Amino acid sequence: MSAKPKTILIVDDDEGMRDTLTAILKHDYRVCSVSCGEDALSLLRHEHVDVMLLDVRMPGVGGFEVLKYVKENQSLTEVIMISAINEIETAVQAMKSGAYHYITKDFEYDALRSLVRNASERQDLNRRVLSLNDQVAEQSKREFVIGPSRSMHDIVALVRKVASLPATILILGESGTGKELLARRIHGDSERRQGPFIAINVAATPTELVETTLFGHERGAFTGALRQQLGKFELASGGTLFLDEIGDLRLDLQTKLLRAIQEEEIERVGGTAPIKTDFRLIVATNVDLESAVKDGRFREDLYYRINVIPVKLPPLRERLEDLPELVRLFVNRYNVKFRKRVDGFSAEALTVMSRHWWPGNIRELENVVERLVALHDDDWITEADLPLDLHFAKLGATTRNDDLFQQACDTFERNFIIRSLQSCNWNVTATSRHLDLPLSTLKHKMTRLEIREIAKKLRGV
Repeated sequence: MSAKPKTILIVDDDEGMRDTLTAILKHDYRVCSVSCGEDALSLLRHEHVDVMLLDVRMPGVGGFEVLKYVKENQSLTEVIMISAINEIETAVQAMKSGAYHYITKDFEYDALRSLVRNASERQDLNRRVLSLNDQVAEQSKREFVIGPSRSMHDIVALVRKVASLPATILILGESGTGKELLARRIHGDSERRQGPFIAINVAATPTELVETTLFGHERGAFTGALRQQLGKFELASGGTLFLDEIGDLRLDLQTKLLRAIQEEEIERVGGTAPIKTDFRLIVATNVDLESAVKDGRFREDLYYRINVIPVKLPPLRERLEDLPELVRLFVNRYNVKFRKRVDGFSAEALTVMSRHWWPGNIRELENVVERLVALHDDDWITEADLPLDLHFAKLGATTRNDDLFQQACDTFERNFIIRSLQSCNWNVTATSRHLDLPLSTLKHKMTRLEIREIAKKLRGV
């Protein structure tokens, strides 16, 4: 879906000039025109304007008064000042006051078109600059890793089909499964790829700031609102808005979000009129939204509005065949970051890692790899280099239901004994005294719980 045409506002008390400017620009832009500064200020309070052609001298509210209002309240709007005469002092004053350019009314048509196009392009650039905080450099370099698993190939096939569609996409999955990376992949495959990708984690944003972060606010809307602030919806104009952890959004803001989706318009905090928007929406959550709807924590109408194309990301434990490729990716990334030359993880290390439950999913895996690469100086990271938790963790999905209680007891006991061995410098005799256990009993438990082999590899016990 292509972006909507930019809105041009012509403000001039000369009807003939308004008609001329409209005729020149109407084929490429949505053009509005008013005959005085008062009408311009009134229109600006409820209409979004991208570029303004503003007469310097008008009866009543003059051009510089309008320019001052625009720079204070709609900072992204570019203003081209127009005057019947060429006055150097006026031109200098216009530029110092924030105007994009200053021209006289004897302009050439092609020159005017070029000037308006350049002003529009600078507005796009300024909008992207404002969104840089939402597109951290490190994050933007990351890629959505497919891997050999069938489930991930199915997801990518689905994404290729729907990326170019304007429909809202709902990404479901546990924390750390890569929901934002998938959203970025969708944006990159869409027709809006040249536009911004604006992301916000609803759960990570302070409750009192969510509304103004999403919808923006007007100057004076509340104590401390010294200037107008654009919200994420406006910053995402022409691109994609990604709302992560949508299941944590307050009910009152769910209503505002529903209106934004249905009407394609938003209203800033402290605003008095709706503002048209142009964004593609992708949302994500680790919450069971159907249960949340039944419990009254999530609006049913909003659920059906966002659940147009659902995509479920599997947890890492259900796609362990992708683990080696993920590890390679992270090793390469952190080799560059830390200026290391680690070749990778040994086959034995990958085997141990494949038995882990990975409750933190890919995020947890990346954290482990980053830590090991940062601390490692040899070519290969081996089984002995892995954190202890990975050695004694068991993949719960492989255990029968009737063994779950015993597994929980064994996991606690294994963890407790390993921590005790650590505190006693892996001296088994000292550990038996520390735990007040017969040495033979401790050795039996270490064998049964597969601790002896781990201890030998890690500390030569």
